[in-house]
Amino acid sequence: MTGKLATAHRMIARYNAQDADGYVDLMTDGACEATYRGAVVREGREGVRSGLKAMFAQYPQNHAGILSSYEIGDTVVLHENVSRGPGGEAFEVMSIYSFVGDKVDRVEFIR
Repeated sequence: MTGKLATAHRMIARYNAQDADGYVDLMTDGACEATYRGAVVREGREGVRSGLKAMFAQYPQNHAGILSSYEIGDTVVLHENVSRGPGGEAFEVMSIYSFVGDKVDRVEFIR
């Protein structure tokens, strides 16, 4: 696996390792995370980093599994199964990664 798809998969691996610093290293400085076609929930690399660190503290066994993935042009779509931990909330999400060059500039979530 190469290119943007590999980068999105690396982001999930870093997410699962609760490595917020490594996760945002793969993003542009102005990157954000948002609801699909909606409100930004984490703005800029620092906003994403601090939001992830807070979530990892709340859900120390949080894990995302990739069910399927697609790369089209400058966009990667991942279908994921997320678990907050044993006995915790579990849900599916579609994550849409928009790239600028080789870095992620925006991630939108459909849940």
